[in-house]
Order: sequence, then C-alpha cells, then structure tokens
Amino acid sequence: MKALITAGGRGTRLRPITHTSNKHLIPISNKPMIHYAIEAVVAAGVREIGVVVNPETIEELEKALGSGSDWGVHITYIIQEEPLGLAHVIKISQDFIKDEPFIFYLGDNVIVGGIDRFVQAFSENTSDCHLVISKVKDPHRFGVPELKNGRIIGVEEKPRSPKSPYAVTGIYLYNQHIFEAVHAIKPSARGELEISDAHQYLINQGFSLSYSEVTGWWKDTGQPGDLLEANRFVLDQIIERPHGPLVEGEVDSNSELCGKVIIEKGAKIIHSQIRGPAIIGEGTVIENSYVGPYTSIYHDCHIKNSELEYSIIMERCRIIDIDFRIEKSLLGREVTLSSGKSKPRTQKFILGDESRIEL
Repeated sequence: MKALITAGGRGTRLRPITHTSNKHLIPISNKPMIHYAIEAVVAAGVREIGVVVNPETIEELEKALGSGSDWGVHITYIIQEEPLGLAHVIKISQDFIKDEPFIFYLGDNVIVGGIDRFVQAFSENTSDCHLVISKVKDPHRFGVPELKNGRIIGVEEKPRSPKSPYAVTGIYLYNQHIFEAVHAIKPSARGELEISDAHQYLINQGFSLSYSEVTGWWKDTGQPGDLLEANRFVLDQIIERPHGPLVEGEVDSNSELCGKVIIEKGAKIIHSQIRGPAIIGEGTVIENSYVGPYTSIYHDCHIKNSELEYSIIMERCRIIDIDFRIEKSLLGREVTLSSGKSKPRTQKFILGDESRIEL
C-alpha cells in the first residue's frame, strides 16, 4: 500500500502567514503539521509516499522533508501546477500509485490515535473506497455523506442542506477504481474536480463504499482558530512526567515550571513562569515573562517582559516589553512585537497584506 499526502493549495484562509510559507509546515506543538500525516501513514505500514505540492513551495517542502529517510520511507514529490481540486490531485498521481491500493491523506488534517484501524477496515471490507467520517457542528463546510442502513448512498460537496451531521474527513482509502472516477467526472462550478463527485461516481457505477467513524479527535486545520485548537489538543497529549517537566535547556532558580512543560535543547528560561501544557523550542530565550497554557513557541525566539498564552509562535519571533497579555494568537516567522518608547505614546504598525490585529 502506498500513500498520497497533499501539501499544495494556496492556504488563503491562513494568510498572511501563507504568503511566504507553505501552510503544511506551520508547527503544531513545535512539529510541522505535515509530520503528523507522515507519521500516521508510516505507522500504518506505508513505505512509499507521494507528496503533492505546488510549484511555488516545492523547494521549501523538499528542504523540510528530504527524501523521507528520517521516517524510513521514500518520498516522491508530485507537482500540481494549479489548485484544480482533490480529484485532480489523484488524477495527476496515477503514474506514482499505479494499480496499488493507497491512502489519500490531506496534509492539513490532524487526527489523534492513528489510522491503522481504518486501513484494517478497508482491507476487511474489501471495498473499492473507504471513507473516514466524523460528526461535526458545521457539515456544510465539508463533503457530506448520506447514510442508509450502514451504507453510504450519496456524497455531496458543501451542501446547503446537509443530509447527515457527518463530514468526510481528509483521510480516504482507495483501490485502482478511483482513477476511473477522477477521469470520468467534470469540473464543478468553481472549476475544480471535486472528490465528492468522484465518490458519487463510484456509487452510481455500483462500486462498493465502506466507512469508519472517527471516535477520537480530528481537526481540519484550515483556519487560524483550527490551528490553535489542534495545538491545544496535541499539547494536552504530553504525558505528565512523575519527576516534573522535561528540561533539556536551562532554567534558572528564579523561574517556575508548572504542569506539562517541555523545554527543548538550547532554550533558556530566566526569571519567568511557564505554565503547561506548553513547549519552548530550541534556542528560544524567555526573560521576565509568563507563558501560559496551550502555547507553543518555536525555535530561536526571544520573549522578554511579556505575557502570552493559548498561542502559536513560529521561529525567530521577538516579543519585547508588551504590557498586555497576548492570547489566541498565531505569529508567523520573524514577527517582532515591541513597545514604543517615544512620547506621546502611540501604536506603530508595519503590516503586510491581509494582516489582522486586535488591540
């Protein structure tokens, strides 16, 4: 069995961060998001992975993931020139997949508990397509399955009136018949080859569809709030150590670490309080500051005389002398927040396209 992982798209709902970085490399608990997808398919026994990327970010992905040797797999990079839909992703990957069954995993999905049981269910059902579904509050945002007597009898993409409270998650399993479907369907009104249309084609042609329901936790991280929620949940999975926080960096005697906290190599905590779940990345310096629960601070950041919680801070950020608590925030690479020293005291901003700020 092979795996196909998406790492393309434009990430428009996560701008401005995705103007300069692939969204699949945004860190969740200080690990690039796409790593969770790779680890899941590797744990399910896959050793050949195709990663589908857009031309603008292929170099960034190749640098971040390499050949796949870190996971004991081989990665093949497949370029999707234009974002023409998920069914189009499968269509252009046929030469890589050939006739093997495969896992199709959207790289911006985070699921806790692995995917082994879905792979097993696909095998046991001997179906042509196995969908992983989850009950959600807003099914109209997703592909929605129509269920009857334990079977999927229809799939509709982003319907105005959903026929079930379930979403088709970003994890699918197929045999070779999916290629017949993606070659047969036509672009939707928005100009994309919709994966839901491919599923409906399989149903109409009499192919068998089976499904599993997510019983744990799953998140499609398409929006900033979703990223923060995923970060919160993954940080919550940090195992409480009987002897206290995991400290691989330096923590001075005037600092306090409370709860599930990880201090990575080279990090320094000076006269500060870190209240977990939280993770402080390599080379980061925290001085005279408070870092609250559900916060991940990536590598080589500097936090001084400031307070923050429930946030994701990416690499090489500087937060200096901020006299109000920062929360529910997502800061991209090399962002600087600092207090102005001039009189009269005013707020000064230098912001890129589509930035958002609340004061």
